[in-house]
Amino acid sequence: MPYSINPDYTKKTAYFSMEFAIDQALKIYSGGLGFLAGSHMKSAYNLKQDFVGIGILWKYGYYDQSRNMDQTLNPIWTKKMYSFLEDTGIKFQIEIHNAPVWVKVWYLAPETFKTCPMFFLSTDVPENDHLSKTICHKLYDANESTKVAQYILLGKGGAKLLDEMNFERDVYHLNEAHGLPAAFYLLRKYGGDLAKVKEKLVFTTHTPEEAGNEKHNIHLCHDMSYFCGLTIDEVKTIEGVQDDRFNHSLCALRMARVANGVSQLHGVVSREMWNKYEGICEIKSITNAQEFGYWGDKALYQHKDNGDNEEFDIRKAYLKKRAFRIVADQTGNMFDTKVLTIVWARRFAGYKRADLLLADKERFRRMLENKEHPVQIIWAGKPYPMDYGAISTFNNLVEESKNHKNMAVLTGYELALSKALKQGSDIWLNNPRVPREASGTSGMTASMNGSVNLSTDDGWIPEFAKHGENSFVVPKADYDNWPTIEQDQFDLNNLYDVLENEIIPAYYEKPDQWRKIVHNAMDDVKIQFGSDRMADEYYKLLY
Repeated sequence: MPYSINPDYTKKTAYFSMEFAIDQALKIYSGGLGFLAGSHMKSAYNLKQDFVGIGILWKYGYYDQSRNMDQTLNPIWTKKMYSFLEDTGIKFQIEIHNAPVWVKVWYLAPETFKTCPMFFLSTDVPENDHLSKTICHKLYDANESTKVAQYILLGKGGAKLLDEMNFERDVYHLNEAHGLPAAFYLLRKYGGDLAKVKEKLVFTTHTPEEAGNEKHNIHLCHDMSYFCGLTIDEVKTIEGVQDDRFNHSLCALRMARVANGVSQLHGVVSREMWNKYEGICEIKSITNAQEFGYWGDKALYQHKDNGDNEEFDIRKAYLKKRAFRIVADQTGNMFDTKVLTIVWARRFAGYKRADLLLADKERFRRMLENKEHPVQIIWAGKPYPMDYGAISTFNNLVEESKNHKNMAVLTGYELALSKALKQGSDIWLNNPRVPREASGTSGMTASMNGSVNLSTDDGWIPEFAKHGENSFVVPKADYDNWPTIEQDQFDLNNLYDVLENEIIPAYYEKPDQWRKIVHNAMDDVKIQFGSDRMADEYYKLLY
């Protein structure tokens, strides 16, 4: 290890993740899973843990979000180049689809972005044929065989890298089930002794409904060399299911020693969801968090702690002004720093209901055209490039924005824009269908930048929110018994009621009360939802 280890964290751990959001310059992430993993790597460095991250060096990243001539979404793929990554000189072969594939390894030194040591795998080398080179081209490739090959690269490739370096690890931590081939690699290494694999394997699940967990045809996985030489019958025995759909998460829960959900609520949901299966490991809860050093605005905190309300307000107005330059640059709309600014920004997915407020066009129009208490609203986020429903939602919002000078839809939602929008927002809007959002960490970093959460009661929110004191939470619909359309209508009405009757009047008529809510949110989020707490809990509760 390139730094001296804190004696509280000596368990030697390797952390496998498909994506890491570490810095704007390193585009190897798509959304929340990566933001969570990136903060974890920074906190492992802060606490000087015996910890390494293993990922994949995506040649074209996730995708670059640009616009067509009519402003609609256009995903483009650009080759990425990184001079700050070091060539380790390590090359080795792994088996994918019954053929040897060369893997090259790049290193991210801790001092570059203040992370633990990190290794990134690439198959884009001259020794490989074209098909093998493409394995590491696009994060979450839409082609099923390519996606399975990516999981093999992460899991089997990452586990073999540790052996190649003679870098013994006590714990193999899978962030989601993508890296599960590491478990089959270990099973072969230990001569089929599943108990020895269980000693080392821990698993974090992020998906709060069974249908959302990855399943692929078990014969395809077998043909792709996913199982490191095991027969299909042997795999079915381990997975405990005779189905031909291989359930990656279920198998991980049966091969791991212990697992965790990523909020208290998600832990409850996960235990209810998986407990019908025999032989799964214990599922604990460790709530996701974000790294304060990267995300928090230090000047805002300083003015708050000094009790200097005037300087606090000046700083927040400056942060808004800076964010609104991006709005003006992208859309031609000039936003006002004095106006209440709502932001909805995260990955576009159906259950996150990006366009929920627009379901009541008349109420939306009245809110945006109110001269006495004006409102500005911004959307941003990346749909999966093949999720045409989510892309259609994005495009519909763009079309609607042409009718309002105080509504904007931005592109390029990555770390830098994410931070700017959190600094530029007064309200961070989060309205997923409960309990579909496992954690939803964007609201944490919003509060670290003087923004107040308006949310449905999902993910991390039940552990944080005190309505009217540090955030605003809409009442819960009967999510078990009501049809989806009634849930959506109930949440829509309550969102508008809270906005019209509580948030907007407080912002304009009670500025001292509003500032107090902002301050409370900043205080309550800093420690409890800072990732140093999370990285510490992983050692104490999981490793």
